[in-house]
Order: sequence, then structure tokens, then C-alpha cells
Amino acid sequence: KKNTKKKKKQKKKKKKKKKKKKKKKKKKKKQKNKKKKKKKQKKTKKNKKKKQKKKKQTHTKNTKKNTNTKKKKKKKKKKKKKKKKKKKKKKKKKKKTKQQKNTQKKTTTQKQKKKKKKKKKKKQPHPKQQKKQKNNNKTKKKNKNTKKKQTKKTKKKKKKKKKTPKPQKKKKKTKTQKKKKKKKKKKKKKTKKKKKKKKKPKKKKKKKKKKKKNTKKKKKQKKQKKKNKKKKKKNNKKNQKQKQQQTKKKQKKKKKKKKKK
Repeated sequence: KKNTKKKKKQKKKKKKKKKKKKKKKKKKKKQKNKKKKKKKQKKTKKNKKKKQKKKKQTHTKNTKKNTNTKKKKKKKKKKKKKKKKKKKKKKKKKKKTKQQKNTQKKTTTQKQKKKKKKKKKKKQPHPKQQKKQKNNNKTKKKNKNTKKKQTKKTKKKKKKKKKTPKPQKKKKKTKTQKKKKKKKKKKKKKTKKKKKKKKKPKKKKKKKKKKKKNTKKKKKQKKQKKKNKKKKKKNNKKNQKQKQQQTKKKQKKKKKKKKKK
């Protein structure tokens, strides 16, 4: 009995001790958890604060940016509006000035027309006088034209006179010379025909100087040609004369020889 009692007491004590230990452990765990929780809360708080600060900073930055962009946009809009207004004003002014100018022009032209009409009315002569004037004008024109024609004719005559060469004394020609002349004539005729076929186009007034120059050149060339022809003719004559003399000499010599024999 005594032992059972003791055992019971020990068991109770043990149980109590166990319970106490458990309680202590529980308490410790609780405290630890509390501490941990507190630490976590502190950390979260800190992070939250940091986040808020960052958010605030970004917000301020963005707001500043937005305000600046807004300002810029506003400025741009204002500028555009001003430009548009200016353009409109300018256009209006231009239109007004144009209108004024046109009206002025119209009025001046009308005034001038009126003045002209008045002048015409004033200056218009009697129908008989008018007829006389008309006839006078007609005769004047006719006289002018006749004068023009006469000057043209005289010019042509002068030109013709200039072109005609001086008469030369005719000399007897040999057979060879005659043949040559015939050939030349034929050639000339052919060229003349060609010239008739080809019509030169009329040159512009601007090229008058050039034409004058060319005519001068042509005249010079013609003169040279004539000179050369004359020279050739002279040489031919000389050569012929020499030939004749030689033949005569030969004949004389032959005759002499015959006589001697």
C-alpha cells in the first residue's frame, strides 16, 4: 500500500514536471514566434515605407514630366494658333489689297474710256472731211508704194550694171581653145540649171552681218578666179605662140635642107 502510494506520488510528480516542461516549451515557442512575427512586421513595415517613398518619388517625377509635356503641348498649341491667326490675317489683307487694286484699276480704266470717248466725240470731223482724209491717206500710201518700187528697180539696175563686164577686143581662137570654150559653156549651163532647182532659204535679219561677210568673201574669191583665168589664158596664148614659132622654125629648117640637097 505504502509503495503504491509512493508510486502514485512519483507518477503525479512526473506528470507535473512533464506538464511544466511542456508549458515552458510552449511558452518559449510562443515567445520565439512572437519575436519572429515582430521582426517580420518590422521588415514589412520598412519595405512598405521604402515602397511608398519610391512610389512618391516616381509619382513626383511623373507629375513633373507630365506637367512639362503639358506645358510644351500648350505652348505648341498656342504657337500653332498664333501662326494660323497670322496667316489668316495676311490672307485677308492680301485679298483686301487685291480687291482695292482691282477696283482702282476698274475705275481708272472706266475713266480713261470715258475720256477717250469724249475726245473722240470732240475730234470727229465732218463726214465730207473724213472722206477727203481717207482719200488723201490712200494716195499717200500709193505714192509711198510707187516710190518703193522705183527704188527697188533702180537698185536692180545698178546691180546689173555692176555685174556686166567691160567689152574686150575679140581675137581669133584656135581649134583647141574653141573646144575648151564649148566644154566650159556646157558645164556652166548644167550648173545654172542646178542653181535654178535649188532655192536658198531666206535668212533672218540677225544673220545680216554674216551674210555681208560671206558676200565680201565670195566677191574676193570671184575676183581671184577671174584673175587666175586671165593668167591661164595669157599663159596658154604664150605657149601657143611659142609652139607656132617653133613649128615655123622647124619648117624653115626643113626647107633650107631641101634647097641644099
